[in-house]
Order: sequence, then structure tokens, then C-alpha cells
Amino acid sequence: MKITICGSVVFQKEILFLKEGLEKMGHEVKIWPSKVKGKNGKPIQVQEYYKIRHAAVDDEKWVWDRKAEAVMEHFNKVAWSDAILVANYDKKDIKGYIGGNTLMEMGLAFFLKKKIYLLNQVPELPYKEEILGVKPIILSGDLTQIK
Repeated sequence: MKITICGSVVFQKEILFLKEGLEKMGHEVKIWPSKVKGKNGKPIQVQEYYKIRHAAVDDEKWVWDRKAEAVMEHFNKVAWSDAILVANYDKKDIKGYIGGNTLMEMGLAFFLKKKIYLLNQVPELPYKEEILGVKPIILSGDLTQIK
């Protein structure tokens, strides 16, 4: 199966572990890139960009241009895949956190009739209904349920 993993950059180590596990199971897996173009056009680590972005003001054009590129690139990966795996770990004192980008990717996957796997439980967030509405398959941490 072709799988795109969706989730926060904060979970990089966990997502790389998931990717490796899924590949050992025979799946083809895509994740977000490890680098993006910095302000001067030279590549920077995605974690560094994440920190810059969270401190950026609304009119820092290069920051939001990179964000738009990243969103489109990941949407293309969702379209390529047979399914997405949402790596929803604990963040911001929320069990199974799902952020805005990941919610958008889930919506796209639902629209494109892709399977949506949720690694952990559905989080208690103001948009819990939207998460439940895209009918994710909850794995409770068990990747062997991906079929």
C-alpha cells in the first residue's frame, strides 16, 4: 500500500520510526521533507523552519510562501497515496493531538476517498466532530491493522 504519514514536525523521531516500520511491512511511505528553502534560498532543516514560522509575523512573505509550498507538496503526497496515517501523539497537554494542517490533510484524504488511519485515540479538541466525520480507522498504536 502507498501511505503518506501526516502529523506535526515535532513528532519527527516518531514519524521516522513509523515510516521504517511500515516499509518493513512492505508499504511505500512518504513523509514531509527534512529540509525547506530558507530566507536566502539555501536549504534549512524543517525543524529550524518550524521555529522560525512560529515566531514569524503575518507579513514575513518568505515564511508563508514556504508554508504554502509545504501544504501543496503534502497534499500531492496525500493524492498519491492509498491511505494516510495520522501520527497523533500527545502535544500541548492533549492526548492524540491533531493540528490544523493534519486536519486539512484528513479532509483532503476523505474527499479523495482514501483510507484514514489514526495511530492513537481521537483527541478532545474543538473540532473532534470533524475528525470523527471523516471516519478514521483507529489503530490504537497497532500498525498491523493497516490493510
